[in-house]
Amino acid sequence: MANAVIQIRDLVKEYDTVTALTGVSFDVKQGEILGLLGPNGAGKSTTMKILTSFISATSGAVTVDGLDLFANPIETRARIGYLPESTALYPDMVVWDYLVYCGEMRGFSREECHDRIRKLAGRVGLIEKLKEPIHTLSKGYKQRVGLAQALLHNPKIVILDEPTSGLDPNQIVEIRQLIKELGKDHTVILSTHILPEVRQTCDRIVIIHKGAKVADGSIEQLEGNLNDTHELVVGIAWDKDDRGEPLRQELAQIASVRKVSHSHGAALPIKHQVFEVDAKKDVRSEIAKWAADGGHAIIELRRRTLDLETIFQRITSEA
Repeated sequence: MANAVIQIRDLVKEYDTVTALTGVSFDVKQGEILGLLGPNGAGKSTTMKILTSFISATSGAVTVDGLDLFANPIETRARIGYLPESTALYPDMVVWDYLVYCGEMRGFSREECHDRIRKLAGRVGLIEKLKEPIHTLSKGYKQRVGLAQALLHNPKIVILDEPTSGLDPNQIVEIRQLIKELGKDHTVILSTHILPEVRQTCDRIVIIHKGAKVADGSIEQLEGNLNDTHELVVGIAWDKDDRGEPLRQELAQIASVRKVSHSHGAALPIKHQVFEVDAKKDVRSEIAKWAADGGHAIIELRRRTLDLETIFQRITSEA
């Protein structure tokens, strides 16, 4: 992949009795927000821990910004900012002191730490909290402190593990917006169980299941890969009281239609019946012709939109 800042090839991780990764390969482009998804125990956390050098791999290759991860762990760590699900904060420290401590651990002088913190505080929304003890902060602000320490050294890559876990709806919206902003200056890998969050923030998705990569692409691409079922929603004006059974039977006779289910009848704004059509191919043109020939007024005719939850369930159940 052109402009790949991370390249993962045939990554394998074996424990005594369990194989967590069975040969995972994918790239992450510069400036991309990548969603790393998978059921519990799928291997995504193992992948993130290898990328951040917390654990080693059994075999495979990983390059980070052109460097071999396994041969250059310190250099690659310097290019990565990591926010784990459980942020390692010192609750009795003041936010400012904690961030200075993190900066000095990174090798910055105290003066440089102060300069970086001032610039970063506005970006992550911490200006008013810099002099407060960490234990007095809400969960949302603690996440911001964790994010600040991950960004303090201005890393090329930011890895976020469940960044909105435990936040209230308002805090979730704020953190999502912050992640989008990060994507303008950093490459971001986001692991989360909140699938609507992925749709709203990520450019691309990699799904890992049972230790293997089972999907890789944008949401639109994943939807397209599953659209071979050609599920349609058809609404037809119908003022009779038999719930449209004759219409359902007629629709079922169209070539390539496998199944027609009656969804519901609606009275407003126009009384009509709605059907769900499952076909072997896209039959919208055939349905339009059938309606014209039979004098039926089509109120609605559209391909069913698959939400990310459905895509995730189908991909992981088929893998």
